[in-house]
Amino acid sequence: MAVIWIVGGTAALALVYLAWTYNRLVALSRRADGAWSDIDVQLKRRWDLVPALVETVKGYARHESAALEDVVRARAEATRAATVPERGASELGLSGAVGRLFAVAEAYPDLKAGQNFQELQRALVDVEDHVQYARRYYNAVVRDLNTLIEGFPSSLAASAAGFAPRSFFQIDEGERAAPRVSFDAPPAPEAGEARP
Repeated sequence: MAVIWIVGGTAALALVYLAWTYNRLVALSRRADGAWSDIDVQLKRRWDLVPALVETVKGYARHESAALEDVVRARAEATRAATVPERGASELGLSGAVGRLFAVAEAYPDLKAGQNFQELQRALVDVEDHVQYARRYYNAVVRDLNTLIEGFPSSLAASAAGFAPRSFFQIDEGERAAPRVSFDAPPAPEAGEARP
Protein backbone atom coordinates (compact mmCIF):
# COMPACT_ATOMS: atom_id res chain seq x y z
CA MET A 1 0.00 0.00 0.00
CA ALA A 2 2.84 2.43 0.84
CA VAL A 3 4.44 1.69 -2.53
CA ILE A 4 1.23 2.72 -4.31
CA TRP A 5 1.20 6.00 -2.38
CA ILE A 6 4.85 6.65 -3.20
CA VAL A 7 4.36 5.87 -6.90
CA GLY A 8 1.13 7.90 -7.00
CA GLY A 9 2.75 10.83 -5.21
CA THR A 10 5.76 10.74 -7.53
CA ALA A 11 3.50 10.62 -10.59
CA ALA A 12 1.42 13.52 -9.25
CA LEU A 13 4.57 15.59 -8.62
CA ALA A 14 5.81 14.81 -12.13
CA LEU A 15 2.48 15.91 -13.62
CA VAL A 16 2.48 19.13 -11.56
CA TYR A 17 6.05 19.84 -12.70
CA LEU A 18 5.15 19.18 -16.36
CA ALA A 19 2.10 21.44 -16.12
CA TRP A 20 4.13 24.21 -14.45
CA THR A 21 6.90 23.87 -17.06
CA TYR A 22 4.42 23.91 -19.94
CA ASN A 23 2.66 26.99 -18.57
CA ARG A 24 5.99 28.76 -18.10
CA LEU A 25 7.01 27.88 -21.68
CA VAL A 26 3.72 29.27 -23.00
CA ALA A 27 4.07 32.45 -20.94
CA LEU A 28 7.65 33.06 -22.10
CA SER A 29 6.70 32.32 -25.68
CA ARG A 30 3.87 34.88 -25.54
CA ARG A 31 6.19 37.45 -23.93
CA ALA A 32 8.72 36.85 -26.73
CA ASP A 33 5.96 37.33 -29.33
CA GLY A 34 4.93 40.58 -27.64
CA ALA A 35 8.51 41.79 -27.38
CA TRP A 36 9.10 41.05 -31.07
CA SER A 37 5.92 42.95 -31.88
CA ASP A 38 7.34 45.97 -30.01
CA ILE A 39 10.54 45.78 -32.07
CA ASP A 40 8.52 45.43 -35.26
CA VAL A 41 6.46 48.54 -34.46
CA GLN A 42 9.62 50.61 -33.89
CA LEU A 43 11.27 49.31 -37.07
CA LYS A 44 8.18 50.18 -39.08
CA ARG A 45 8.24 53.67 -37.58
CA ARG A 46 11.81 53.98 -38.83
CA TRP A 47 10.82 52.67 -42.27
CA ASP A 48 8.11 55.36 -42.41
CA LEU A 49 10.61 58.12 -41.58
CA VAL A 50 13.19 57.07 -44.18
CA PRO A 51 11.30 58.27 -47.31
CA ALA A 52 10.76 61.70 -45.72
CA LEU A 53 14.46 61.87 -44.87
CA VAL A 54 15.44 60.91 -48.42
CA GLU A 55 13.12 63.56 -49.90
CA THR A 56 14.46 66.23 -47.54
CA VAL A 57 18.08 65.46 -48.37
CA LYS A 58 17.29 65.08 -52.08
CA GLY A 59 16.13 68.70 -52.18
CA TYR A 60 19.58 69.88 -51.11
CA ALA A 61 21.93 67.18 -52.38
CA ARG A 62 20.64 65.98 -55.73
CA HIS A 63 24.11 64.93 -56.88
CA GLU A 64 24.48 62.58 -53.88
CA SER A 65 22.35 59.98 -55.65
CA ALA A 66 24.47 57.00 -54.52
CA ALA A 67 23.80 57.72 -50.82
CA LEU A 68 20.10 58.26 -51.50
CA GLU A 69 19.82 55.05 -53.53
CA ASP A 70 21.63 53.09 -50.78
CA VAL A 71 19.04 54.19 -48.23
CA VAL A 72 16.13 53.31 -50.50
CA ARG A 73 17.65 49.90 -51.32
CA ALA A 74 18.43 49.15 -47.65
CA ARG A 75 14.87 50.07 -46.64
CA ALA A 76 13.44 47.73 -49.29
CA GLU A 77 15.68 44.88 -48.07
CA ALA A 78 14.63 45.49 -44.47
CA THR A 79 10.95 45.33 -45.34
CA ARG A 80 11.45 41.97 -47.13
CA ALA A 81 13.42 40.23 -44.35
CA ALA A 82 11.48 37.24 -43.02
CA THR A 83 13.42 35.71 -40.11
CA VAL A 84 14.85 37.34 -37.01
CA PRO A 85 18.50 36.90 -38.15
CA GLU A 86 17.69 38.27 -41.63
CA ARG A 87 15.86 41.16 -40.03
CA GLY A 88 18.87 41.96 -37.83
CA ALA A 89 21.24 41.99 -40.80
CA SER A 90 18.93 44.07 -42.99
CA GLU A 91 18.20 46.58 -40.22
CA LEU A 92 21.92 46.94 -39.65
CA GLY A 93 22.32 47.74 -43.35
CA LEU A 94 19.55 50.32 -43.13
CA SER A 95 21.14 51.94 -40.07
CA GLY A 96 24.45 52.18 -41.90
CA ALA A 97 22.84 53.70 -45.00
CA VAL A 98 20.95 56.28 -42.92
CA GLY A 99 24.18 57.09 -41.06
CA ARG A 100 25.98 57.66 -44.38
CA LEU A 101 23.11 59.89 -45.48
CA PHE A 102 23.49 61.97 -42.33
CA ALA A 103 27.22 62.22 -43.08
CA VAL A 104 26.37 63.57 -46.55
CA ALA A 105 24.02 66.09 -44.94
CA GLU A 106 26.93 67.45 -42.88
CA ALA A 107 28.27 69.06 -46.06
CA TYR A 108 25.10 71.15 -46.46
CA PRO A 109 24.72 73.72 -43.64
CA ASP A 110 21.33 74.90 -44.91
CA LEU A 111 20.05 71.32 -44.81
CA LYS A 112 21.42 70.69 -41.30
CA ALA A 113 19.81 73.90 -40.06
CA GLY A 114 16.44 73.15 -41.67
CA GLN A 115 13.57 72.39 -39.32
CA ASN A 116 12.34 69.36 -41.30
CA PHE A 117 15.78 67.77 -41.26
CA GLN A 118 16.26 68.41 -37.55
CA GLU A 119 12.83 66.97 -36.73
CA LEU A 120 13.52 63.88 -38.83
CA GLN A 121 16.90 63.45 -37.19
CA ARG A 122 15.35 63.72 -33.71
CA ALA A 123 12.59 61.28 -34.66
CA LEU A 124 15.11 58.75 -35.99
CA VAL A 125 17.23 59.03 -32.85
CA ASP A 126 14.10 58.51 -30.75
CA VAL A 127 13.16 55.43 -32.80
CA GLU A 128 16.70 54.03 -32.48
CA ASP A 129 16.50 54.40 -28.70
CA HIS A 130 13.16 52.59 -28.63
CA VAL A 131 14.54 49.82 -30.86
CA GLN A 132 17.47 49.36 -28.46
CA TYR A 133 15.19 49.08 -25.43
CA ALA A 134 12.81 46.71 -27.23
CA ARG A 135 15.72 44.58 -28.47
CA ARG A 136 17.19 44.26 -24.98
CA TYR A 137 13.84 43.14 -23.58
CA TYR A 138 13.21 40.72 -26.45
CA ASN A 139 16.67 39.16 -26.12
CA ALA A 140 16.22 38.79 -22.33
CA VAL A 141 12.90 36.99 -22.79
CA VAL A 142 14.36 34.78 -25.54
CA ARG A 143 17.32 33.96 -23.29
CA ASP A 144 14.95 32.83 -20.51
CA LEU A 145 12.81 30.86 -22.95
CA ASN A 146 15.81 29.16 -24.57
CA THR A 147 17.28 28.32 -21.16
CA LEU A 148 14.04 26.63 -20.15
CA ILE A 149 13.76 24.82 -23.49
CA GLU A 150 17.34 23.56 -23.41
CA GLY A 151 17.60 22.73 -19.69
CA PHE A 152 16.93 19.31 -18.24
CA PRO A 153 14.29 18.04 -17.39
CA SER A 154 12.26 20.94 -18.83
CA SER A 155 13.65 20.10 -22.29
CA LEU A 156 11.54 16.92 -22.21
CA ALA A 157 8.33 18.91 -21.78
CA ALA A 158 9.47 21.51 -24.33
CA SER A 159 10.24 18.99 -27.04
CA ALA A 160 7.03 17.05 -26.36
CA ALA A 161 5.02 20.28 -26.67
CA GLY A 162 6.89 21.43 -29.80
CA PHE A 163 8.76 24.41 -28.37
CA ALA A 164 12.02 25.25 -30.13
CA PRO A 165 14.75 27.76 -29.25
CA ARG A 166 14.33 31.20 -30.81
CA SER A 167 16.94 33.40 -32.45
CA PHE A 168 18.20 36.52 -30.75
CA PHE A 169 17.86 39.86 -32.50
CA GLN A 170 21.58 40.34 -33.02
CA ILE A 171 23.65 43.27 -34.12
CA ASP A 172 26.89 43.01 -36.03
CA GLU A 173 30.14 43.28 -34.09
CA GLY A 174 31.04 46.31 -36.21
CA GLU A 175 28.07 48.21 -34.82
CA ARG A 176 29.23 47.51 -31.28
CA ALA A 177 32.60 49.13 -31.90
CA ALA A 178 32.74 52.77 -30.93
CA PRO A 179 32.97 54.98 -33.99
CA ARG A 180 36.16 56.96 -34.42
CA VAL A 181 35.38 60.67 -34.49
CA SER A 182 37.97 63.32 -35.17
CA PHE A 183 37.51 67.07 -35.36
CA ASP A 184 41.12 67.62 -36.40
CA ALA A 185 42.81 67.25 -39.74
CA PRO A 186 42.56 63.76 -41.27
CA PRO A 187 45.14 61.29 -39.94
CA ALA A 188 48.38 60.87 -41.84
CA PRO A 189 48.31 57.88 -44.19
CA GLU A 190 49.88 54.63 -43.13
CA ALA A 191 53.26 53.72 -44.58
CA GLY A 192 52.85 52.74 -48.20
CA GLU A 193 49.36 54.31 -48.40
CA ALA A 194 48.76 57.02 -50.97
CA ARG A 195 47.52 60.41 -49.84
CA PRO A 196 44.10 61.35 -51.32
